[in-house]
Amino acid sequence: MAKSKEKSAEIEEKRGKEPEKKKQDKNKKPNVFVRMGRKLKETFSELKRVSWPTFGKALKATGVVLAIVLAFTIIVAGVNYGLSELLKLMAK
Repeated sequence: MAKSKEKSAEIEEKRGKEPEKKKQDKNKKPNVFVRMGRKLKETFSELKRVSWPTFGKALKATGVVLAIVLAFTIIVAGVNYGLSELLKLMAK
């Protein structure tokens, strides 16, 4: 019986079909460590392709972000102060 399975596998290979065992191996996922290793390798590969900004550009962008945050902080604090004063007037 084992010989007939081997012969059928050989016949399937000759016909261009893959035996059942090989099909199952392709559908099986590699273990978690192999997948994490591949993902880490792909990540480093992508990071090499990134065009990183120069220090000056990064510093300018940081300054712009800080200025916008400061402006919005002042605006929100002003609106908060105005509404709190309005509440005090209404509470009298």
